[in-house]
Amino acid sequence: MAHHGKDASTGAGESATDRVPGKLYRRELLRLQAELVKLQEWVKAEGMRLVVVFEGRDGAGKGSTIKRVTEYLNPRVARIVALPAPGERDRSQWYFQRYIEHLPAAGEIVLFDRSWYNRAGVERVMGFCTKEEYGRFLHQCPIFERLLVEDGILLRKYWFSVSDAEQEQRFRSRLDDPMRRWKLSEMDLESMTRWEDYSRAKDEMFVHTDIPEVPWYVVDSADKRRARLNMISHLLSTVDYHDVQRPPLELPRRPKPTGYVRAPRESQTFVPDYVGSLLRHAS
Repeated sequence: MAHHGKDASTGAGESATDRVPGKLYRRELLRLQAELVKLQEWVKAEGMRLVVVFEGRDGAGKGSTIKRVTEYLNPRVARIVALPAPGERDRSQWYFQRYIEHLPAAGEIVLFDRSWYNRAGVERVMGFCTKEEYGRFLHQCPIFERLLVEDGILLRKYWFSVSDAEQEQRFRSRLDDPMRRWKLSEMDLESMTRWEDYSRAKDEMFVHTDIPEVPWYVVDSADKRRARLNMISHLLSTVDYHDVQRPPLELPRRPKPTGYVRAPRESQTFVPDYVGSLLRHAS
């Protein structure tokens, strides 16, 4: 089995380095995002298919990293897939079936905010699948992923790792923040009491699915800024993309007016000038 870093979720590999300064973080993030745009254009021009799987502990920063990855990308090229809990019909299908329909076509990027690895994590720990279903997953998953790679899909898997203390701190901050409280679910809180169960499940999952063709890459997310920069930088380093030369664009000259008269303002319903009221109260 390949090893690509220590798992902070089991207490090892915690980074003791300083937090990334804001100015450095913003400058480097913007540079990396510019490279992501180049990667996107290469994927589109070459008809490539890129899949990036984001997994890890609740509160480890997967969602915020995905936001930074997609911030400047074309949503018609780069899609985020975050599937809800499976319904009755989903549960009657082959397990991987509901994920297959979301895989990219030529020229597309798909980012899975959690993926088929739900079976090896929450379903295993919470008893949402049988032992037989779990065993079948561990057997079929490497086969499934090898098939994707053999068909030309670029598949990358990232595990966001965070300590139990840091997770609890992030959960508490969400509880106290009405803008982020929606991020917490009963399942998230349950994960705190089953920390070791999730650790064991993750270790077993790595034994079976950390394969040479599609290795796991662990992201130490004790510092979210560091985690985002490290993950994006690594993703870019694993793809042999190049800058695509696009044909130069030139703004056309506007044609001469032909007598069009704009409709009277009072004939349309405009949104109220909320900002105007703010400015009046501020003065």
